[in-house]
Amino acid sequence: MHTVGVDVGAITAKAAVLENDELVATAIILAGYDRAAAATQVLEQAMSQAGIAREKIAGLIGTGYGRVQVPGADRTVTEITCHARGAHYLCPQTRTVIDIGGQDSKGISVNQSGRVTDFVMNDKCAAGTGRFLEVMAHALEEDLTALGPIALSASRRVQISSTCTVFAESEVITHLAAGVPKAEIIAGIHEAIAARVATMVGRIPIKDIVVMTGGVARNTGVAHMLEEKLGHRILVPEQAQLAGAIGAALIARG
Repeated sequence: MHTVGVDVGAITAKAAVLENDELVATAIILAGYDRAAAATQVLEQAMSQAGIAREKIAGLIGTGYGRVQVPGADRTVTEITCHARGAHYLCPQTRTVIDIGGQDSKGISVNQSGRVTDFVMNDKCAAGTGRFLEVMAHALEEDLTALGPIALSASRRVQISSTCTVFAESEVITHLAAGVPKAEIIAGIHEAIAARVATMVGRIPIKDIVVMTGGVARNTGVAHMLEEKLGHRILVPEQAQLAGAIGAALIARG
């Protein structure tokens, strides 16, 4: 039996295909402004990779920021539930999930079955999200994927005191004009994100094992500084960005 999860986020769209319990295909694309088109495209890519036709799919679940725009979905499920299930699939010992996506960030407590027992969410401000990092990368004229390693290479971290993205960008520009090395500014940006997320996650019980999911999980600087702030080791599965889609495919099995 094949089931599929499609996770349409603020920045990327992801799809995962399960054959019974085995992950057989995945796809990730930029979401763009047409979420329905992105959902269709990423679904088609995943199905092509799996070598199956649409009529062979026993269940399709949509999740994420644009979940209601997944064409043909049997139903939609919140990303909180899907990331919990996906993280548990990738690491069965998971008890805390930190999901940092493009538009929001979440802390999720899960039980031994991967079910949500508590959660907290920041969806009111871009600070502490992938969008914040995008804005800062643009201001610094640096590639987004290079920010994490640069942050970890810095000898010190400049303080970024603003929690608002617009004001933080102004701080960054001021530091650049003052001749502060880019690496130190980037390190400060990462520390600011880690501090904000750690404060939010601290509102739920944090138990090992802590797993990080979402697109920002690929940023080694954020993961490392979150470990410092929380005092817990953070595991980042290879397919962390796909956790939501994987969780949706698992839920589609019923």
